[in-house]
Amino acid sequence: MKESSIIQAIKQGNIFIYPTDTIYGLGCDATNIFAVEKIKNIKQRDKDKPLSIIAPSIDWIKKHLIVDVELEKYLPGPYTILLKKKDNSFMNHVSNNEMLGIRIPDNDFTKIIQKAGLPFITTSVNLGGESFLTKISDLKSEIKNAVHHIIDIGELNGKPSTLIKDGKEVKR
Repeated sequence: MKESSIIQAIKQGNIFIYPTDTIYGLGCDATNIFAVEKIKNIKQRDKDKPLSIIAPSIDWIKKHLIVDVELEKYLPGPYTILLKKKDNSFMNHVSNNEMLGIRIPDNDFTKIIQKAGLPFITTSVNLGGESFLTKISDLKSEIKNAVHHIIDIGELNGKPSTLIKDGKEVKR
């Protein structure tokens, strides 16, 4: 799939299974409430459980969130940083509390997402409580049939991102 086609599909609200720098993610334009709800339905997860996003840029993070860590120390990289929203109602359909999880994976697909200029949902490809996906051949058909695009780059290293909260690594 060409870069321009991926960007167009993101802006149209398409759902993707895509590689991160850790495991395969399930995502869409995080500003598209309908697409975000579809991802929650695909994962069969509690509608109130927050999702994280891939930020379009460091500037976007600084504009919308209270930054209390050295972002450049973690991003891009295999980290999810929990930051407090400047406006508690910001992206409530993604995270309905005062915090928002932010990632910028260190890989080529993230660079394409960032060219779209939109925050992008990033959650593991699995049903709630099941193990995450490191290779597309293990993808359940019910998930495969619910998405628009699958970007397969082979087997990934299989370790979810490390969570950073209050400037400290949190064991998950």
